[in-house]
Amino acid sequence: MTGAFGTTSKPPLAGAAHFIGEPLLRSFWRVRALGAWHVPMAGPVILAGNHANFVDGPMLFAFAPRPTQVLVKREMFTGALGPVLRGIGHIPVQRGVADRKMITDSLDVLARGGALGVFPEGTRGQADFSAVHNGLAYLALRSGAPIVPVACLGTGARGSSIGALPGLRSRIDVVYGKPFEAVENADRRATRKAVQAASDRIVERLTAHLREAERMTGRAG
Repeated sequence: MTGAFGTTSKPPLAGAAHFIGEPLLRSFWRVRALGAWHVPMAGPVILAGNHANFVDGPMLFAFAPRPTQVLVKREMFTGALGPVLRGIGHIPVQRGVADRKMITDSLDVLARGGALGVFPEGTRGQADFSAVHNGLAYLALRSGAPIVPVACLGTGARGSSIGALPGLRSRIDVVYGKPFEAVENADRRATRKAVQAASDRIVERLTAHLREAERMTGRAG
């Protein structure tokens, strides 16, 4: 089976970058990773995070308890950054279209028992899972992989500018929830109706985790 790298082998730099990223990010911010034991350490799993600031992606990647390949917008793969992102296993996403290669590459990661990081809101949104797209449900149905909700809290204001970054040495919480299945029964046919039903269930579970994470960390309004 071929995937993002033309093979089912793991990305060459994924493990090293994963362990370098954590101390690097901790040099800028006070990061707490809570509930990481909920992430299965073997077998396919999808880590689904909320997304307001571009810092969310590095946080999910660096603080996951196992190397994770993350879906990243295609525009980030230009210039010198492109080979780095591909080397650590990230998968480009073409937004606004049915990206067949992204789907194939993502399913390849899960088929070989890997971890896939997804921001189901797509673009940076309100970070409250209110605009989850059906792509996550489709991948979960096709792969049978459990979903682990991830709440990134304190990562800064919505946006991609330097001004939107969290303040130096401010506290950031990355909170993992209990894994769950996209469907309650064994029927994993990815029909349009099934995908929509799974997506509704996913939104409910992700939103509930976000509210619990806010309460647990004292960030609830």
